[in-house]
Amino acid sequence: MKKMFMTGNEAIAEAAIQAGCRHFFGYPITPQSELPEYMSKRLPEVGGVFLQAESEVAAINMLFGAAGAGARVMTSSSSPGISLMQEGISYLAGAQLPCVIVNIMRGGPGLGGIQPSQSDYFQATKGGGHGDYRLLVFAPHTIQEAVSLTMDAFDLADKYRNPVMILGDGNMGQMMEPVVFKKNSGLKLPEKQWALTGAKERPANLIKSLYLDPQALEKHNLEINRKIQEMIANEVRVETYSVEDAEIVIVAYGTVARIAKTAIRVLRERGFKVGMIRPITVFPFPYSTFEQINGDLRKFLVVEMSLGQMVEDVKLGVCGKAPVEFYGRTGGVVPTYDEIVTETERLFKGVP
Repeated sequence: MKKMFMTGNEAIAEAAIQAGCRHFFGYPITPQSELPEYMSKRLPEVGGVFLQAESEVAAINMLFGAAGAGARVMTSSSSPGISLMQEGISYLAGAQLPCVIVNIMRGGPGLGGIQPSQSDYFQATKGGGHGDYRLLVFAPHTIQEAVSLTMDAFDLADKYRNPVMILGDGNMGQMMEPVVFKKNSGLKLPEKQWALTGAKERPANLIKSLYLDPQALEKHNLEINRKIQEMIANEVRVETYSVEDAEIVIVAYGTVARIAKTAIRVLRERGFKVGMIRPITVFPFPYSTFEQINGDLRKFLVVEMSLGQMVEDVKLGVCGKAPVEFYGRTGGVVPTYDEIVTETERLFKGVP
């Protein structure tokens, strides 16, 4: 198979097209603007529709319409743009409409800056809009993995009739790596009997999220929760790295996990037994992986490009069996492997 040298933004866009996405609605914002730019060129070539919406609010509601008609549809944005989409994302989840949403995170809060960050973790994993819902959230750490997860995201969105998010960062969107796209001949999309495709030869379908009767809304929410519990049972993805004999386990995702792997190699060469747990799905979170860590574990070290958000899920997973420490950089500052090495050595030496 032929390798292609692409930015993360371009690769995610091409992966979506390979997965059968033929509709894209979005609004440009750095550091993800290359993704809609790529879509604007490629979608007409495959008979698709690209539309630059007048705002992120408009874009997410265009997804509602396309998904309701049964189309595979995607949008992408960056942190403040995703914030504007939250009401629409809640509507999509409430109406049980499948779609894929890409967030290439930048620094915040507010407009922040265009450098990479991981400060949208809470927004992505805890349900950033109103109501009882969750998104299935993938956090790739290489561009090749982003390609694979994007293609999986469309299938899982259809399976659960729920939005799925790809959670990257500015570094992931802008960097370039060689990627391979598997030949996907004869792609067959699932039938969607619930879609609004005209009712001349079948009973009329109704898609809504408004239930004025509280018992009816509770029943609806319990059905959504049933799907969430099914995701938790079946869709957790995680990588463990050198944890078998580790005395300190680093927990990181996305770009930071790449840096942490280099730090771990350096620490191992210096005689320190260090490993890593890398959540690939940040929702559902791999809590059970932490329960399986045994041996002479001293501590967990959570490293994030934020002031500490995933650290809360790690503490839940660890459940008091070992201390959980945190090291973070924020505002678009990317931690170096030297910083992670220094912080880990400090923990080994017990230096406060």
